[in-house]
Amino acid sequence: MNLVPLKIPGAYLVEVEPKEDGRGLFARTFCRDEFARAGVDFPVAQCSVSLNREPFTLRGMHVQRPPCPEAKLVRCTAGRVWDCVLDLRPGSPTFRQWAAEELSADNHRALLIPENCAHGFLSLEPDTELFYMMSAPFAPAHAGGVRWDDPAFGIAWPAAPRVLSDKDRAWPDFKG
Repeated sequence: MNLVPLKIPGAYLVEVEPKEDGRGLFARTFCRDEFARAGVDFPVAQCSVSLNREPFTLRGMHVQRPPCPEAKLVRCTAGRVWDCVLDLRPGSPTFRQWAAEELSADNHRALLIPENCAHGFLSLEPDTELFYMMSAPFAPAHAGGVRWDDPAFGIAWPAAPRVLSDKDRAWPDFKG
């Protein structure tokens, strides 16, 4: 597996190296030792799944704030998404910048989102599913977010969302 650094410090595109034969393929999708060699400490505390029935469903931009921040490793297991990480760390050289990658069941890639960075995605196909590994348990009192179309970030989504929760639509303008 390869960890490819993105422009956001601590964010990585995780590419697998599948071994294929007549049965199909096998690939390692997570290895604590390989992450550690890249300088990433990622203890897995919780795993979740997100199923998105309709194409152009947008979820995000979500972040779990201190004192309970979480890093996420997100993989698309069915369908296809445009997946985005947004740096909300005030001292970071990429504060308020974003990076995005297409994740799909076919490309087997994942996105590592560092602590205190927001995450969101737009499904590009029906019945798209994402599998999340998180470094900390969900802490509802520390869950937050920013609006997907906030001009403070200028995220260039590949299409307008058709399905969006009221909560994600209503995040206030960023004041950071």
